[in-house]
Amino acid sequence: MTLRLALGLVAVALLTSCGGGDAGTSPGASQTNASNDTRVAKEVFGHMSSPTPTAAASYGGYANGCQAGAVTLPETGATWQAMRLSRNRNWAQPVTVDFLTDLSRFAATQPGWNGLYIGDMSQPRGGPMLTGHSSHQTGLDADIWMLPATNLSLSRDARESLSSISMQRANGAYVNSDWTPAHEAIIRRAAQDPRVARIFVFAGAKVEMCENATGDRSWLNKVRPWFGHHYHFHVRLRCPEGSNGCDDQAPPPPGDGCDDAREWVANILNPPPPDPNAPPPRGPLLMGELPATCAAIAAN
Repeated sequence: MTLRLALGLVAVALLTSCGGGDAGTSPGASQTNASNDTRVAKEVFGHMSSPTPTAAASYGGYANGCQAGAVTLPETGATWQAMRLSRNRNWAQPVTVDFLTDLSRFAATQPGWNGLYIGDMSQPRGGPMLTGHSSHQTGLDADIWMLPATNLSLSRDARESLSSISMQRANGAYVNSDWTPAHEAIIRRAAQDPRVARIFVFAGAKVEMCENATGDRSWLNKVRPWFGHHYHFHVRLRCPEGSNGCDDQAPPPPGDGCDDAREWVANILNPPPPDPNAPPPRGPLLMGELPATCAAIAAN
């Protein structure tokens, strides 16, 4: 553990003792807030405008956590632009910013691309968002637009009005004519990065890549189908080294995952009947359901 991280964890522990959390145990997702805080977590984290002044660290899981010491992806770089700046969601762990910078440089080498348009990352202190996502809570998730970034001089206003484009056809069963080999190359490059745990795309895109991939196909294992990911693809990074309170994504099943994606497509084309035993949607996360350290991060 680095000295910077160790000092950050000490600071968070001290904040926890002042903020009603359990300072007697090390931070982690298994902890719940000892104060049984019933505040709705998105109402707490969704209005925070700045990060904590502590060392960078992720706490809890991607859909049940928070972050300390977040940094911003600069609004504009040589090969990227952050979009929808009014949302204040271009915050993340340093490893995420480094990854996006690296991937954007690769994207700029692809025909018709000058870089990447980056959508939602995380809030300044992570945690649940007021709208739009159930994950993106630990500074390790980022949405990358499918729209090729051809103009990297967009104004703030233009970044609010410009929209990405959908790549799907037949409700996500197939890619449409806007899908290009460059899309596949960028996603492949992201999946080959050891920092990446998972990439989410719509089912038709995964099947398309399964049909086209040659040579080493191991990168396909990280690319998984998920609902709604046809305007952007979602990259999820592994917990950074030293983030002892961070819960990593479970590894995907062995294999390339192509049969699973084809099953998704079959269910799109011929939907099964609703599952009568499906659990009802859960309510919003409460502060007491987040790791105890998140109460300290919210109070700092």
